[in-house]
Amino acid sequence: MSDEVTVQTETVEKKTAKKKVTKKAAKKTAKKTTKKAAKKTAKKTTKKVTKKDAEPKLKDDGIVIKGNYKLVIVESPSKAKTIKKYLGKGYQVVASNGHIKDLPKSKLGVDIKEDFEIDLVPITGKKAKIERIQELAAGADEIFLAPDPDREGEAIAFHLAEEIGKKKKIHRVVFNAVTKTAVVKAIENPTKLNVEMYDAQKTRRVLDRLVGYKISPILWDKVQRGISAGRVQSVALRIIVEREDEIKAFTPEQWFSIHGEMEKSSIPFEIKYYGSDPNKKNDLTDEAETLKIVSDVKGKDFKVVDVKKKERKQNPTPPFTTSKLQQEAANKLGFTAKKTMMVAQKLYEGIATTDFGTVGLITYMRTDSVRTEPEAMQNLRNYVAEKYGKEYLSETEIVYNKKGGGKVQDAHEAIRPTSLEYTPQALRGDLSADEQKLYELIWNKFISSQMSQAIIDQTSVVYECEGHIFKANGSIIKFPGFRTVFLEAAAERASKKGGNDDEDEEIKPSGELPVIEVGETMKAKKDPEHLEHWTSPPPRYNEASLVKTLEEKGIGRPSTYASIISNIQDRGYVEKVENRFMSTELGTVVCKMLIGSFPDVMDVQFTANVEKLLDKIEEGDVKYKKVLKDFWQGFEQTLEKAKEEMKNLKKQEIPTGIHCKKCEDGEYHIKWGRNGQFLACSNYPDCTSTHDFKKHLDGTIEILPKNWFRDPCPTCNGKLEVKKGKYGRFVRCEDYPKCDTTLPYTIDVNCPKCKVGKFAEKQSRYGKIFYGCTSYPDCENAMWTEPKKFDCPSCGYGVMGVKETKRDGKHLECPQCKHKVDWELTPYYKKEEE
Repeated sequence: MSDEVTVQTETVEKKTAKKKVTKKAAKKTAKKTTKKAAKKTAKKTTKKVTKKDAEPKLKDDGIVIKGNYKLVIVESPSKAKTIKKYLGKGYQVVASNGHIKDLPKSKLGVDIKEDFEIDLVPITGKKAKIERIQELAAGADEIFLAPDPDREGEAIAFHLAEEIGKKKKIHRVVFNAVTKTAVVKAIENPTKLNVEMYDAQKTRRVLDRLVGYKISPILWDKVQRGISAGRVQSVALRIIVEREDEIKAFTPEQWFSIHGEMEKSSIPFEIKYYGSDPNKKNDLTDEAETLKIVSDVKGKDFKVVDVKKKERKQNPTPPFTTSKLQQEAANKLGFTAKKTMMVAQKLYEGIATTDFGTVGLITYMRTDSVRTEPEAMQNLRNYVAEKYGKEYLSETEIVYNKKGGGKVQDAHEAIRPTSLEYTPQALRGDLSADEQKLYELIWNKFISSQMSQAIIDQTSVVYECEGHIFKANGSIIKFPGFRTVFLEAAAERASKKGGNDDEDEEIKPSGELPVIEVGETMKAKKDPEHLEHWTSPPPRYNEASLVKTLEEKGIGRPSTYASIISNIQDRGYVEKVENRFMSTELGTVVCKMLIGSFPDVMDVQFTANVEKLLDKIEEGDVKYKKVLKDFWQGFEQTLEKAKEEMKNLKKQEIPTGIHCKKCEDGEYHIKWGRNGQFLACSNYPDCTSTHDFKKHLDGTIEILPKNWFRDPCPTCNGKLEVKKGKYGRFVRCEDYPKCDTTLPYTIDVNCPKCKVGKFAEKQSRYGKIFYGCTSYPDCENAMWTEPKKFDCPSCGYGVMGVKETKRDGKHLECPQCKHKVDWELTPYYKKEEE
């Protein structure tokens, strides 16, 4: 009992002592907690932000609020960092990370009956971002909305203003380059929100939503679930499909050319048959005629009947617009339009450099203007004169005008370096390889735009032999001018062909010709011989030619070309084969069904006219709701008609007359499945025989051999067939659907980490193939390269991946230590040779 009393007494004494300590501690720590409390109070949310709703992510922007400040809101975090450095104390800069609101994904979001009122909702995952911006805006003295200077940027600015509320001083600021001068000037001279520009963006968004959400469900019913239609993307798809139709319908025609070789003063040069009249070219399509000409001139003298010498001048071209940048980057660097825009965005938003700090290196990269501001123009002309000499500077300032119709976004300049201090050489080491390449392209194009003409001396010699005319063509660059710095890819190709002189377009250049006089006769060093040729179909579009065609036909805007091209590939309508775009079977079928049911929406001219209407809305000449009403009036009738009349491919079965290989009396019918057309037995479901097939131009059907998997079906011991689905290859039992065994496509390589699973071929959300362990999620081992059984000589890891680069060629690379082994030193090379 006494022990219990003692314990209780000690407990009471401890509690009393704690109370005394607490009072003293409270006094001592009062000063310390005051500062913390102040910080917490400063971060309290506004009326729309509650303690309960606040998330840790709200503070990820790293902004610490101290005292009075002005708030600047931009689109991207990298731009926010750059601008914060420029503005310094007294300013807080936050990024919206692009759009914060959009039409809901789960419903149309456009009330057609209520005069096209739109229901904008926060984009998934953006609620915390909106609340953080509201919180920062609540404590700001002034707010500057600084999203990008285009329609989408204006929409973001309006959405931000709506979420912040109208109680604060809100300004719109626009700058064409992320430089200190441009940003400070914009802040000092704010503007108002542009209602007409926002109306144009809303119209575009509503039109896209109406087309996508009204047509897509019809395609789900008639073709397959999950596919979709887009207002602009579908027309771009049509261009590719129609080019494919042209290629399939093309009939090659035979033609001939005749070439010989001359030599004078030890200078060899080529002559080429031209015709019977020096002023009219004759195309050779008859082999007998061609052979007769060759026979006529064999061993005979060629008489010089004319020598033409002329000086040709070649002019520089303007700085880049968005579309021209995409085209040149595709031609010269092999960049896709999407990659070009991603790299250009980084150069625009700001790069941390060694010598200049964090700076935006180029002006705004979404523009179709060829204009250069007066100050930048003068700096450029001074630079050219100093760097290359006055003879390389154009005599007067060259003023460029945008070719073609449509509105030019002249509020922006052409794409150019923000300062001529930022030379490509000075930035070497600060930029990634892709950034360096693109920046040098932009730099060289801008520098060359104010340089002098290139002067080219051209000589054409006309020969006559037995009544047949031959020509030789030579050219030398007398003065390189702007070509010292830059020559467009198209001009380079023309130059290699001997210039773009119409008269001598077919003449192959042979450099500088020797001195040749009229009247002299010459024997051929090598008698002319004929070459056989076949006419070629029009080429499939590549990145550059597709962008050029979209621009010429007025489909979309320069800022949307990259997303248009990406979308039609992501939807499985178009694929890239050897760097050229080809429509898939699905793309071709969907395109032709849309043309049949929605001729207006799929009409190239109609789409181009919509772009012109958007421009007129932006200029204040047309009200946006009138454009929407006019569109809907015709579109609604077409929709109802399409629901009734569009062919239902799901129910379509086309007899082929080919007997089933599995049952006695079945016939293969062409059916449509989720991965395109296939052959299925007419006795289904009693007979489950199916085959992939290829349809030839003459209409005949070739049954393609099955691709059998190495292992048997684990359920019924039947054969497993390799199939291709939306997410890459997989294997399925040949007796499907009676046996519904479906497995991932695995390669015969065991995982060296868990030693249980095998590597399965998988496809990422972006369509890239990778190899992951089948024991996932227990084993998360994965590789981006195809695994091969091969012990790494360096670290002993049991698997190496197949890689191929220009520098190292084909080789194996260890995923652990990156050690490389030449392909020819592996057993796999020997198997290939066998």
